[in-house]
Amino acid sequence: MDTSAPEPTLVEAEEVITAVIRGVVDMTALAAFFDSTFTRLPAVVAGQGVAITGPAFALYHGAPGATADLEAGFPTAAAVETDDDVVASRLPGGRVARLVHEGSFDQLGSSWGRLREWIAAEGLAPGDDLWEVYVTEPSPDMDPADLRTELNWTIV
Repeated sequence: MDTSAPEPTLVEAEEVITAVIRGVVDMTALAAFFDSTFTRLPAVVAGQGVAITGPAFALYHGAPGATADLEAGFPTAAAVETDDDVVASRLPGGRVARLVHEGSFDQLGSSWGRLREWIAAEGLAPGDDLWEVYVTEPSPDMDPADLRTELNWTIV
């Protein structure tokens, strides 16, 4: 076992107000969905005079399969008004199993697996909502090993 890898923890998360675009997206189209969402949202939110208060995230309603039912967006200082496909939402509060994934996005699946195994080993029951917070903003010239993604899974 890699002892340098971060360990999962159980935390009490605060509910967070968000601005999102929701969709049911084929997994092969996920990157394009993120690109269009994370490009469109900041202008809409700023146009309403609302501040973005943290990094981008993706909230999945149920574990993804061939498709993902998700909301992608940003935490905000206040609820936004609906503007076409942009809506106000929230990240859930309550007990959450959390793991920080270090490295490229193509290895997220194995970290989600580690978190799922930890939840089971702790005798906990996973909820339906799970989300990724993109702590490190990706850029074309960065080393993917420098990426940090916070994985969160609600506990019932």
